[in-house]
Amino acid sequence: MSSRPGSPILRRRLANFRANRRGWISLWLFLLLFVLTLGAEFVANDRPILARVDGRWFVPALVDYAESDVIPDGFPTTAMWRDPELRAAVEERGWAVWPAVPYRFDTIIRDLGQPAPSPPSWRNPLGTDDQSRDVLARIIWGFRISVLFGFALTIASSVIGILAGAVQGYYGGWTDLSFQRFIEIWSGMPQLFLLIILASIIEPGFWTLLAFLLLFSWMPLTGVVRAEFLRGRNLDYVRAARALGVSDSRLMLRHILPNAMVATLTFLPFLLSGSVTVLASLDFLGFGLPPGSASLGELVNQGKNNLQAPWLALTAFAVLGGVLVLLIFIGEAVRDAFDPRKQPGGGR
Repeated sequence: MSSRPGSPILRRRLANFRANRRGWISLWLFLLLFVLTLGAEFVANDRPILARVDGRWFVPALVDYAESDVIPDGFPTTAMWRDPELRAAVEERGWAVWPAVPYRFDTIIRDLGQPAPSPPSWRNPLGTDDQSRDVLARIIWGFRISVLFGFALTIASSVIGILAGAVQGYYGGWTDLSFQRFIEIWSGMPQLFLLIILASIIEPGFWTLLAFLLLFSWMPLTGVVRAEFLRGRNLDYVRAARALGVSDSRLMLRHILPNAMVATLTFLPFLLSGSVTVLASLDFLGFGLPPGSASLGELVNQGKNNLQAPWLALTAFAVLGGVLVLLIFIGEAVRDAFDPRKQPGGGR
């Protein structure tokens, strides 16, 4: 049976996914959080979303403007929109629409009125960290970069892992044996020590970490895909297609890979949660994103270093725990959707 749009098997899988209420609700909650944080510049920013001054339109959330571009008697430096004088001049000459959270992840709040970290208040709903930065703004920006990093690492590692497993399983023999020995050796490499050495040579960043972790994160899917190709290459329709002269690449992509993807897709939500956890762990240890970046792992470190401010640790635990719980529930629903024994009503 085909899994093309509108086919019975696809409708059954969607019905099984919706039948798992935890997974269905978790999917919508995760998508809502991801969409909101994807536009972090319009949700948490120390610049207006949109401004109109002297009949001219400005989009400060996306574009850097000089103060002299906004008001005639301004300085030729980058406009500081939170400056009281500039803000008053803008209100006199026009108007500005500010985001719900008037701080970026790196905004230093200089008028707290108490030592940092400050407790939650109406002004800062989740308080501030020990550098006077708004915790809610850092969570919004940190959630986005963590999820985007997780998506990028999951997609890239899945492509490599699927290709490696397909080649191993389809050709078998010495190809499979050599690849298995290579994976055994490569998986035994001390990743953390290598990352420490890398951090001592260059400053880790988003793309540097992604490339480094990609060297090792492709292996979990290889075994699953390899097993499916080892089984699928001996099926009657595959042997018949090979006898008719169908090329190896066409056999792998059109005839065996769709069946292997069923087992692979059930792993993706768990790989995504693992990718988010890896980035948070590296940030916590100090080998992740550059200092000052929006990071959930750095917030965990703030909670460890500031035990007198329990809201930092509680917030970090709630955010990371909530994200992982949502992704695990989604993964369980995907597993139920692709389970051939699962009936749409939830039974077997």
